[in-house]
Amino acid sequence: MAGSPRRTAGRRLQLPLLCLLLQGATAILFAVFVRYNHETDAALWHWRNHSNADNEFYFRYPSFQDVHTMIFVGFGFLMVFLQRYGFSSVGFTFLLAAFALQWSTLVQGFFHSFHGGHIHVGVESMINADFCAGAVLISFGAILGKTGPAQLLLMALLEVVLFGLNEFVLLSLLGVKDAGGSMTIHTFGAYFGLVLSRVLYRPQLEKSKHRQGSVYHSDLFAMIGTIFLWIFWPSFNSAPTTLGDGQHRTALNTYYSLTASTLSTFALSALVGRDGRLDMVHVQNAALAGGVVVGTSAEMMLTPFGALVAGFLAGTVSTLGYKFFTPILESKLKVQDTCGVHNLHGMPGVLGALLGVLVAGLATHEAYGDGCLGSMRT
Repeated sequence: MAGSPRRTAGRRLQLPLLCLLLQGATAILFAVFVRYNHETDAALWHWRNHSNADNEFYFRYPSFQDVHTMIFVGFGFLMVFLQRYGFSSVGFTFLLAAFALQWSTLVQGFFHSFHGGHIHVGVESMINADFCAGAVLISFGAILGKTGPAQLLLMALLEVVLFGLNEFVLLSLLGVKDAGGSMTIHTFGAYFGLVLSRVLYRPQLEKSKHRQGSVYHSDLFAMIGTIFLWIFWPSFNSAPTTLGDGQHRTALNTYYSLTASTLSTFALSALVGRDGRLDMVHVQNAALAGGVVVGTSAEMMLTPFGALVAGFLAGTVSTLGYKFFTPILESKLKVQDTCGVHNLHGMPGVLGALLGVLVAGLATHEAYGDGCLGSMRT
């Protein structure tokens, strides 16, 4: 009994000390390494005699606002379906994303915008940091309800580094095009989370399985998250793309893919559901698979028809995954995927990568003319 108060005090101090330590360390690193880029620095911008209207902020910030809303509102509310974990879902999303944005600015900056001994940041850095935070939150979905905030911060500390390395290898070294992050964000985030879920698996977790259920109001709040994500997903995929026809095409393809995945989700959910009833888990998640599946190929000449086909296929695969594959994943592989990230992000992300290979392989001069797949997020 004498040790109990000490353990209680240790748990009480664990999160505050970790938050202060991480914030202090990142602040020092920011002071040493991080500087404004040429479009943000007052002296450099005016020295080059630009018009204010030429600043990239005016072209990128509207998309950044949408992506930022997705990260903090969309992902946060999507996870509140657990009837006893609603506050923690939103609150821990807030905490994780706030730390990941700072840490990923440093990690991605060292890989992509480090020159002259400094990391140079601007509006693109904010967008890329949000994308990294998105991958962290996807992983969080796989272990939702199994960890405390201190463990989640340590997860983010490791995952952001691995995310930055994976992104650098794919985009910079191999020259892969993945503007919407089918591979770098969704696939990576999903399978990182699933591996972590397997590591954290304990047989006694089965006793708390009844807590994974939802109630009317928790499903309603989760649908708010779904709607926010669904509305802003065209901005998510198009935010880092080259300005002009590429960005326009990305938003358009994502728009149509999402509509098709929604219809296929409702159709399949009613088909495989008990007594033809819709399953809210399917509707809340699989309807978004259309945005994931075109992440790699959306800025290519996918065509509106191709976007519809891809979205319909993604919604179908995701819905069937929730119905049939998730139980197998838990019973056979001992992986408890709380939010079903394998079905929403993992499998559609892999399909998106394969779709990108297919569309790139079918590219012709007639389709692109003198235009080409310009530089994307690097």
